[in-house]
Amino acid sequence: MKYLKQDEIDKYMMELDKYYRNILFTLPAQDEVDENNKIHDTYRIDYLRDHILAMEEAVRIDGVELWGYTSWGCIDLVSASTGEMHKRYGFVYVNYQDDCSGNGERIRKDSFYWYKKVISSQGRDLK
Repeated sequence: MKYLKQDEIDKYMMELDKYYRNILFTLPAQDEVDENNKIHDTYRIDYLRDHILAMEEAVRIDGVELWGYTSWGCIDLVSASTGEMHKRYGFVYVNYQDDCSGNGERIRKDSFYWYKKVISSQGRDLK
């Protein structure tokens, strides 16, 4: 498995596209811990915000009856389909890798604090 840095993704995709025209790309989230032991997962916040706004519109404009919403997982977890750990789904990073290395430390991501604010504001604060 090749882990890509953000600035490598376009190069890698272009290289694959040379050989496999119209290939369907799917890229799992790859959260990284910075030098301050923080994880800045703004892409997850943007993704969740867009979905919450779309749901709000469906309720308000289209009259859809929505009972709730849940994200895929609250903490990083082992992929049920592949057994891999590198697919990072949660609001809390778990320091384990596919090769079973790591210490299991949990680190709250930026999305954890954002989602906590969304919940406490009952969805009114999506900033």
